[in-house]
Amino acid sequence: MAVDSETLEQLVATVRRFVRERLVPREAEVAESDRIPPEIVEQMRQLGLFGLSIPQEYGGLGLSLSEEIRIAFELGWTSPAFRSLIGTNNGIGSQGIVMDGTEEQKRRYLPRLASGELIASFCLTEPDAGSDAASLRTTAVRDGNHYVLNGTKRYITNAPEAGLFTVMARTGPRELGARGISAFLVERDTPGLRVGPPDRKMGQQGAHTADVVFEDCRVPASQLLGGVEGQGFRTAMKVLDRGRIHIAAVCVGVAERLIHESLSYATQRVQFGRPIAEFQLVQAMLADSRAEAYAARTMVQDAAARWDAGERVTMLAACCKYFASEMVGRVADRAVQIHGGNGYMRDYAVERFYRDVRLFRIYEGTSQIQQLVIAREMLRQFREDA
Repeated sequence: MAVDSETLEQLVATVRRFVRERLVPREAEVAESDRIPPEIVEQMRQLGLFGLSIPQEYGGLGLSLSEEIRIAFELGWTSPAFRSLIGTNNGIGSQGIVMDGTEEQKRRYLPRLASGELIASFCLTEPDAGSDAASLRTTAVRDGNHYVLNGTKRYITNAPEAGLFTVMARTGPRELGARGISAFLVERDTPGLRVGPPDRKMGQQGAHTADVVFEDCRVPASQLLGGVEGQGFRTAMKVLDRGRIHIAAVCVGVAERLIHESLSYATQRVQFGRPIAEFQLVQAMLADSRAEAYAARTMVQDAAARWDAGERVTMLAACCKYFASEMVGRVADRAVQIHGGNGYMRDYAVERFYRDVRLFRIYEGTSQIQQLVIAREMLRQFREDA
């Protein structure tokens, strides 16, 4: 345990109050403006939310994954955009540095990431390399004491706000596949780096993505993550294992918010002379949602505990992300159904969440990729046992 139990309980309670008293009332505003108010961002900085998972020696809270998911459960209660802003600093934007960075790289960037002074982004996906990440085409060619990067990254979370990009680029020939991929820490003001306009998305307004383009972008060799070529893809996979458990926890939090909205509506909406919550078919939808959310919560807690114990959790992380992201989609669908015609109206939160949660089944590995990861790990374990 990274913090004592009393401190952790105080932190969880503080975040719960902050979410419900400060963030929930601003959801509609964020959805309309596609922007998180600066005062909210500053409050998130003051609470230490940008440095939940960053070690204490670098200015973060240093939470274990089991502790971090408790915060993720709470953050899931509100619009995903709020969590997304801090998500890259705690996950894919920082954990590569935490796990595999040099000491100089850690001291240079982690304190600023932990404070929220610096926003991080993780650049893996490309126009022609999504699920097949090992086929990426962005190149990094050594030129003296620099690498020259060329290529385009797509759908990069927090790119419009980011000051630091962890970029996966090919340093070896294509024949090497994943073994030829390296990771680079590229600062925003590096000549040759350009961020495109924010993408126009189905949901999650307030959470921004954009293309990141590299055109003869010269990056000092000291910015090679860990100082070693060919380790980038391995770093990315380790980061994604942890990140998938975190995303699954967020899905649980969103599902529980949707269940709350459904219960509240069902107990107040009267049809045929009584609240629709008394109708058994509505009760069945509520019960299915509660059972599935509970199952996902339990899966996430188990996988996080195993991560903290140092176990290999690639299969379990994929199980969590697959089940929880699919689960929250079903819960959102039932919530709209329980609301009836009102569920299709933007006056009700469930309409917005219905669109927001669709992304969970796609990013950080689609559901179909999670299935492949699970099956691959099952076969590997079977062969080892045999």
